[in-house]
Amino acid sequence: MHDDVLPRPKEVRPVGALAESPTREARIRRMVEAHVDALWRFMLRLGVATRDLDDAMQEVVVIAALRLDEIPGPAEKSFLFGTALRVASQWRRFRERRREVGDGALAEQEDPVPDADALLDQARARTLLDEVLESMPIDIRAVFALYEIEELQMNEIAELLGVPTGTVASRLRRAREHFEAQVARVQARMKGERRGR
Repeated sequence: MHDDVLPRPKEVRPVGALAESPTREARIRRMVEAHVDALWRFMLRLGVATRDLDDAMQEVVVIAALRLDEIPGPAEKSFLFGTALRVASQWRRFRERRREVGDGALAEQEDPVPDADALLDQARARTLLDEVLESMPIDIRAVFALYEIEELQMNEIAELLGVPTGTVASRLRRAREHFEAQVARVQARMKGERRGR
């Protein structure tokens, strides 16, 4: 959606001691390289703070390396996304316990880039998207992000999350309803702010 304003993932390297052999290391590297961008965006959309993404991604890689023998080849993507969902949930809970200020508040404190209207519009759109996504329960947010942002098919999402396709369809419907209601609420708020000026 707004990939041009998202931070780029750093190279994620498997922990050498966990790889144990060149073959295992090659498999881990291949798994991660094939999905790192999508996993990065997915975790960001699930609420992992930008400053925590490297650590959260490393945690996904370590878990994959530790459980490599349990992951059948065709299920690698499903395993990585399922792990990313659980890791993102843990990171969000950790951030909530620390009661940190969200990225939106920090963005307001940054110096605006002069003559960058397009970047400003993208940042506003991203902030709006993040605000709407943050208000969604995690189960429907995951489906929404995978379907609408990562453009996966419902059967792929069902496999990744380990739920029936009907559940995915129901969660997607609920997520879209939530999304539309939240966007309408934010737009109404923005109209009210403009009138108050």
